Amino acid sequence: MFDKIYCVDDDAITLMLCKKVIERVEFAREISTAQNGEEAIEYFKELANNKDQEDFSYPKLTFLDLNMPIMNGWEFLDIYTSRGYQNIFPDAKFIVLSSTIDPQDVSKAKNYAVVLDFLSKPITKDMLEDLKTRI
Repeated sequence: MFDKIYCVDDDAITLMLCKKVIERVEFAREISTAQNGEEAIEYFKELANNKDQEDFSYPKLTFLDLNMPIMNGWEFLDIYTSRGYQNIFPDAKFIVLSSTIDPQDVSKAKNYAVVLDFLSKPITKDMLEDLKTRI
């Protein structure tokens, strides 16, 4: 079980489903959400600013949508890595959770060292059970 998981998706129903499935499978103690990549970058920026605090913790797993307004998943990953957040949050991994099944997107996602996997929406209990065995 993870202490914290982060879900980033512009669709409120997808976020609700993500939270419900994670809770049902008891995959995390705490689930936070964002509706676009910009909110997610601000979240990680705030966490990074608090890294020296005694109770510092961060999500070890983030489910990230690709197609979002304001800042999409690719833009988020580019900024996350260019700002060196992978060094501040060394155990943090990302699961791209997308409705696209474009092989180029899957291939592109694998180019990011922080991306653990690319899964198709919607998130399911079986997906999480499989992830439990691989993480």
